Amino acid sequence: MALPKKNKKNINITPSTVQGHYPYGYNGIVTPNRREELSDMITEHGTMLPKSVLHADLDRGMLDFVSDDLRTSVSGKKIPVIDRILTLQRWGEFSKTWSFSDKDKNVSFPFVVVVRKPDVQPGSNPALQYTIPDRKQFHYAKVPTWDGNRKGYDVYKIPQPVPVDIIYDIKIVCNRMRELNQFNKVVLQKFTSRQAYTFVKGHYIPMILSSVGDESVIDTEDRRYYQQNYQLQLQGFLIDEEEFEVTPAVSRVVTLLGGENKNSKVNDIVSTKTKFEFGSSPGAVTSSKTYLIKVDLSIIRSSNVLNYAIYINGALVSEPAMVDPNDTVNVVITKKTPTDPAWITFQETIVR
Repeated sequence: MALPKKNKKNINITPSTVQGHYPYGYNGIVTPNRREELSDMITEHGTMLPKSVLHADLDRGMLDFVSDDLRTSVSGKKIPVIDRILTLQRWGEFSKTWSFSDKDKNVSFPFVVVVRKPDVQPGSNPALQYTIPDRKQFHYAKVPTWDGNRKGYDVYKIPQPVPVDIIYDIKIVCNRMRELNQFNKVVLQKFTSRQAYTFVKGHYIPMILSSVGDESVIDTEDRRYYQQNYQLQLQGFLIDEEEFEVTPAVSRVVTLLGGENKNSKVNDIVSTKTKFEFGSSPGAVTSSKTYLIKVDLSIIRSSNVLNYAIYINGALVSEPAMVDPNDTVNVVITKKTPTDPAWITFQETIVR
């Protein structure tokens, strides 16, 4: 009996961890290129604060949207987009002076141009309207800091972004109806859900299609052409890095002091501890230490010590004892249990 054609005849029972689109593997050790790209995008410019978004950035985002998302080709030839934002005044001058000849390095049909109305209106995005008054700063992030001595964090504060509405006219100028139909299809497909987005410095900015109009001019004495206008409302916002505020918050200071460092500078009373250990030798045992700074010694705890004696440079002293620089301290003890280890811990108060 023949096997069904849909059954697999070759089954790999020990699949490899290396995937085809990750040539160096994807096993948790080697990071794929895409994840590195995402990490680079997040940490670009090395700051935890958002990047400024101003009018010029929104214009660039709209131009990129038209060039990439509304890209249109007819008969394998792409309809070019003029790589600049024109105002109404500049568009009026441009439309009156254009030539249809490429020999003069002027634009020829068809082409697409982006025209911006100069009056920027207060934003209509409901997520940003009138929620925080008086440009009040609010908490954005806590960023750990370390300067080699102090550990803490800084509080980053930013005001609420300013919502703005900017009107753009996307105009296509052509002399054939099929070019107009193709561009119209691309635009309407993109705005099927009424709303589309452009990506500006890490932010998705919404825009809506407000209206579609025809501005074709019929002139029997000149060349005929079609001019159709698609009006878009970009519901953006402005973020100005000049308004950002960074304030230090809680910090912890770690001070490391060496009790035997000649170059130590002591501005306050500083205490350290030293443990004199005597091992497991039976009978009277001795432990010694030479001090390089002036300290005041006092015993704070001991273990397995029956009695002890303190000698400074061979002279018997009582506790607490004052030790000068370059003095040698010898501690002699008698153990309670001769075979067990013993130790004495001294509190050393540095004297200025």
